[in-house]
Amino acid sequence: MTADGRPLWVDSLLEKLERTIEGLDKAGIAEWVELFRHPRRLLLLNFVSGVARGFGIGIGFTVVSALFLLLLGRIAQLNLPIIGEFLGDLVRLVQLELKGF
Repeated sequence: MTADGRPLWVDSLLEKLERTIEGLDKAGIAEWVELFRHPRRLLLLNFVSGVARGFGIGIGFTVVSALFLLLLGRIAQLNLPIIGEFLGDLVRLVQLELKGF
């Protein structure tokens, strides 16, 4: 028994409960519950994040492709016998396609 007449296990239980509440507060559970209470907001957030992800993938692919084509062009300029001819044809085809747009 404690000084205020409660059993010891009650104090232990209250302490564990307070730690659990603090952990849930740190984890942002309240925000998740609020988000699931408003499904339209959840759909909007998922849509916006999907659009941003798709935009990032498109920009990233474009940059990586451009760098790859520049690298292929540099290798073709070195006039390596087999690789240079193949890459030269490839770069010419890409340039012709780009001029078509």
